[in-house]
Amino acid sequence: MISFILQIFSGFLAIMNPVGNAPIFVSLVEGFDQETKRMVAKKAVTTAFFICFLFILGGNIIFRMFGITLPAFRIAGGILVFLIALQLLKGSHSKQHHPPKEEHPEDPESIAITPLGTPLLAGPGTISTALSFVGKHTDIATPLMVGGVFAFVCLLTYICFVYGEALLEKLGPGKIGVITRLMGLILAVIAIQMIIAGLQGAFPILTNK
Repeated sequence: MISFILQIFSGFLAIMNPVGNAPIFVSLVEGFDQETKRMVAKKAVTTAFFICFLFILGGNIIFRMFGITLPAFRIAGGILVFLIALQLLKGSHSKQHHPPKEEHPEDPESIAITPLGTPLLAGPGTISTALSFVGKHTDIATPLMVGGVFAFVCLLTYICFVYGEALLEKLGPGKIGVITRLMGLILAVIAIQMIIAGLQGAFPILTNK
């Protein structure tokens, strides 16, 4: 149980990368007063939470509706997450999570929803990771556990966003780059584990000793 919770936490923490995304938040809310910045941060993480939690609770329905098998989803999700991890390892941002700057709206509430809430926080990689953790569990405990851990990571993200300017001054771009690459490494390992689990599910013979 504890190892599973730690796996969920490290997975969400790596793919949401609160410290690495703090500079993006700071640049998007530049010129806003402190109260507005807090509002944007709160709405962004709230939006991300509800989007992912919807998929966490409705994962089984989605699988049945589209005839998706868990092994196939884990393989596809693992490949997607691995591609994002490669971008983080290079110190750059995935285009799936970061739309071009000219697409960024100037309205604070719009910024909170997109690009911050989605796809920055609740992007395809985050959703794939969440669904992979939930799998096809029929009990309510697993989705609630995954949702609870994701809520905690959202809280950490909110704190990093609110204190983003102070964080940038304290760490500097060099250390943030190191953290981003470390998150990328963790994410790459999780992605490979997802692919291995998917292959073992699709080809049971691979699990035979």
